[in-house]
Amino acid sequence: MEHPLLFILFKLFLIILLFTPQLTLAQYPACQSTCGTLQVKYPFGTGDGCGSPRFQPYVTCETGRDQLLLTTHTGSYPITSISYTTSTLTITPYDMSTCISMHRCSSILGLDWASPFQLGPSTFILISCTPPTSSLTLCDPSYSHLCASLYTCPAVVSVGLQLFPPTNTCCVYSPANLNGKGELDLRALNCDGYSSVVSMGQYPTDPSQWEYGVALKYVNGVLDNNIIDTKCNACEKSGGVCGYAPLAGDSFVCVCKGGYNTTMDCYSSYAQNQGVFWSAASSPTGEIWFGFLAGLIFCLLN
Repeated sequence: MEHPLLFILFKLFLIILLFTPQLTLAQYPACQSTCGTLQVKYPFGTGDGCGSPRFQPYVTCETGRDQLLLTTHTGSYPITSISYTTSTLTITPYDMSTCISMHRCSSILGLDWASPFQLGPSTFILISCTPPTSSLTLCDPSYSHLCASLYTCPAVVSVGLQLFPPTNTCCVYSPANLNGKGELDLRALNCDGYSSVVSMGQYPTDPSQWEYGVALKYVNGVLDNNIIDTKCNACEKSGGVCGYAPLAGDSFVCVCKGGYNTTMDCYSSYAQNQGVFWSAASSPTGEIWFGFLAGLIFCLLN
């Protein structure tokens, strides 16, 4: 053949042309520093490649709703608040009862043992229970006044109780814990629903003023703490979002607004062209490769 190199380049072009659409479809959205009204900081992230790879399977931002979710083997739960100083977050399961709205709950609330989460300082109030559930050892009689307060809420009729019912169908589970499967199984406890109180504030006898939710503590790993101390703070101060590169052994990257990732921060690395590489969302597409190869072929022919 007159131009063997040209033939090789042509075959290379066809291979790239075939595989480029797949790469484009596999692109992930850029990491965000917020999800809805919540600030999202390391170790949490809004999607694949964002935050810490240890937390990413459990916490993500739901596309289209801007809702940060915690996902476990029992379901997905909206995250309503995060305290990065105390390493605590609060979830509000959809079927959790409050003074305003009570529900019969057939699902199970659970955490994954392998996850970095554990129950925080929450008080579970099991409602509409079949006696003698309320006399089991898990119930704390010193908190029985909480049952009396919660049962003043008109919403108790939603779980089949009359207004101001006897409190022997209520059980205050404090300190709260999960069973051997990491679950709160209401069916096994013979209860129809539950409420979880994070804080009663200045209104211990007014359930309409309580803060409802399930508080969870999270634990950073040694590697996560090291990344926060050495890299992540600088990345966030430069306007970037901390993440990781799945194709590079989950190594740390700083995801910058300019559409690139860097191993340093968004100031120094981009300016000095050190440690900078394009992310999946901004990698060259078939059009760029086509232009490059077309120009190269033109030069060889002339």
